[in-house]
Amino acid sequence: MKNMSFETKCVHGAYKAESGQPQVLPIVQNTTYRYYSSADVAELFDLESPNFMYTRLGSPTVNALEEKMALLEGGSAAIATSSGQAATLITICNLCKAGDHVISAANIYGGTHNLLGVSLKKLGIDVTFVDQELPLEEIIACARPETKAIFGESIGNPALSIIDFDKFSKAAKTIGVPFIVDNTLASPALCRPIEHGADIVIHSTTKYADGHASCVGGMVIESGTFDWAASGKFPGMVEPDESYHGLKFYEKFASVAFTLRLRAVMLRDFGCTMAPMNAYLTHQGLQTLHLRMEKHSQNGLALAEFLSQHEMVEWVLYPGLKGDKYYDLAQKYLPDGASGVLCFGVKGGKEAGEKFLSNLKLTSIVVHVGDIRTSVLHPASTTHRQLSEPEQIAAGIRPELIRVSVGLESIKDIIADFDQALKSVK
Repeated sequence: MKNMSFETKCVHGAYKAESGQPQVLPIVQNTTYRYYSSADVAELFDLESPNFMYTRLGSPTVNALEEKMALLEGGSAAIATSSGQAATLITICNLCKAGDHVISAANIYGGTHNLLGVSLKKLGIDVTFVDQELPLEEIIACARPETKAIFGESIGNPALSIIDFDKFSKAAKTIGVPFIVDNTLASPALCRPIEHGADIVIHSTTKYADGHASCVGGMVIESGTFDWAASGKFPGMVEPDESYHGLKFYEKFASVAFTLRLRAVMLRDFGCTMAPMNAYLTHQGLQTLHLRMEKHSQNGLALAEFLSQHEMVEWVLYPGLKGDKYYDLAQKYLPDGASGVLCFGVKGGKEAGEKFLSNLKLTSIVVHVGDIRTSVLHPASTTHRQLSEPEQIAAGIRPELIRVSVGLESIKDIIADFDQALKSVK
């Protein structure tokens, strides 16, 4: 079928069983692939054949997931990785070398902030973090001759900020670099960044793509429209690659050149490969993504509205909530829902937040988001406990802040659980 709706793509997209073959995507639990001619194997190493040679570089099960994610995001091709962090790492390393520079929105996941600002800095890649509320001109002014990318998140984690795609994509185009967007918290069911000017999309598939807290993974999807030759900034994409007999990736592979280089160079050298079993489970999760994200968003908004009226709640952050700072951007870029993650503050500070968590009955305390089960985390007493209170506040972690990943249970039961736990704080 041509022009399938998003819902149908989730169920039927990419993998199609041939006559007499498994209706459900098979798990090819295998490391190697047999050939009967050295010439055939030589074609693999020269990137002249699409067939498989070694599961570090690809497998039928992983490839089916990659094709589905590319289809759902509207990209030309995709690469699966062992985790979301690995997806970000190889994306930046595919663009940058020591001495290069990246501009990133500051309101991003703490693990990514550390990867960009600490670990990659040790490799000689510098990053400038910018307030994403800055005007276009000030973002562009942060660029240097060695700037190779602009990075942001569709929904910031845990800031729950909505990036202004128009502004950041204009900045990237002006500088002549790709605009990279982590779309983990929105998922392609609610937002497709390529439609709003992104050139590369990243996911931690561990979250909503899987949706059941069963497996870790990551994904990189390219739009296929970025001109890698125009700016002269990307020699790895346009100049001869000595490890492939002088092959020029952009000249040979055009709209899938970035993805081919990720596979042929980054997976080859770094080995951050997704396992076939994880690909299978993630593929299963994607088949219900459209249904889950609709319900996550409905429950998220309902809980945010309830909390905003509760006597024991100081404040609520949820971009789908009227009056939220990012409400207008959410309506523009996420018209079908603002996902299932929200933050709120319990009156009484850190001790009140800890007491609230200890009195929850239905809701789980876990270091995770994007699960079918409702979960919470109190960063001040857990993930950020090593920091002093002033350091926590500087990082955006108020003492009373609770992060919630709203699940798919009955909203009545979720609200009842939060209500009784909040009342216990009095």
